[in-house]
Amino acid sequence: MAADVDIVRAVARAPLRTLRLKEVPELARNTWRTTDRLVEQGALVRLAHGVYTAVPDGRDGRTWKPPLEAAALALATARFGAREVALMGVSAARHWAAIPRAIGVATVAVPRRGYAPVTLEGGGLVKFVPRNMDTLELVLERTGLGEGLVTTPEQTLFDLLGRMDRDGLGREVAGAVENLTPQVKPDEFAKIVARARIVPAGARDMLKRLETANG
Repeated sequence: MAADVDIVRAVARAPLRTLRLKEVPELARNTWRTTDRLVEQGALVRLAHGVYTAVPDGRDGRTWKPPLEAAALALATARFGAREVALMGVSAARHWAAIPRAIGVATVAVPRRGYAPVTLEGGGLVKFVPRNMDTLELVLERTGLGEGLVTTPEQTLFDLLGRMDRDGLGREVAGAVENLTPQVKPDEFAKIVARARIVPAGARDMLKRLETANG
């Protein structure tokens, strides 16, 4: 059906190939039933209630699912808008290969507070962390669903030092801190520490360690 193709194309054109149902164009008599049918056919994937992702070309949504970090960023983007959210904390560490194995929690920086965690239909919990986006060091990176913002290795390290015991991932975070350290530029990390209103325990010691390692 022409409406089916148009709906899939509309979702695929959205940032990170993801739209909320209320933003899907009303191209069919019943958009809700049509999107559900497209999920059953493998053309769309339902990330969470009312949020749909267009499957990359050549994939079948009945067997394919996006990586947790990409899905979390896509979900947040659908809620808050493109370039308004960023992978941070353990999710940014995963992006920078500082956490080698998959974990079941994703963290996304968002511009407003008050949003409860969301469990994705494909598995995994997405946590929304309110942050002033203008104060974060961010870079545009490619994810499994397209380009999105990620905290830099320096910002990621700083954030992890402030969340060492959160989410029951203490061991993973400690490992990520060690694995990130070789990627971090001391001068960039120093700038983040200098302008921070609250400096995590261990951040200044980490800065000394970085400066010593780099002569």
